[in-house]
Amino acid sequence: MKIIDKLNMDYEGLVKNGPITIVCFGDSVTHGFLVADEINYETVYWNRLRQKINEVRNYIPVNVIDAGIGGITAKASLERMESQVFSHKPDLIIICFGLNDVNGTLEEYLDSLGIIFDRCKECDIDAIFMTPNMLNTYVADDTEECHLDYAAVTAQFQNSGKMDTFMDAACKLAFEKGITVCDCYSKWKEISKTQDTTMLLANRINHPTKEMHKLFANSLFDTIFKNS
Repeated sequence: MKIIDKLNMDYEGLVKNGPITIVCFGDSVTHGFLVADEINYETVYWNRLRQKINEVRNYIPVNVIDAGIGGITAKASLERMESQVFSHKPDLIIICFGLNDVNGTLEEYLDSLGIIFDRCKECDIDAIFMTPNMLNTYVADDTEECHLDYAAVTAQFQNSGKMDTFMDAACKLAFEKGITVCDCYSKWKEISKTQDTTMLLANRINHPTKEMHKLFANSLFDTIFKNS
């Protein structure tokens, strides 16, 4: 049963088909990290999404499984894909990788995403590839001292266009594989024309602030309901 059909269930449909299950498969942003020692499961995008869905479908329980792990890549997540994602038989899988993958090669990133996308299609499970936020564009003065060197690296990834290349290629792959794309990265790029996006990162490197998780939640909500 497609996610949009479950979202439009009446009481009888709920009795027959049960609650909605969403698995969010990703890295530290999905995990809920803000800064190194702070994780917030209340303000993270998937919880905001769950709340938004229940604002319009309050009689349908929405269960979200957080399969995000800080510091991980799409390639490193392949070995946990079956046990942590597909074993739950979700109605929707939200996939968000790229922030750590940009440390490696584009080929490795795309190959890994391709395996994940293909598995979603094989299992006939609705999936959304959500592009992540931008990286920092400079080393901010208030960056934690232990992260200064890495902040310089990520700024180079962003300013050189490497992150743009990764996101463009990932979106192209998703379209080719028939996976829905929720392109939040392009929204960050648009914001960057008028705002300092580095200041919209809680750790000044790659973790969006609590407020910016709303952008993810709102974008996902619109993507899910666009055909309702």
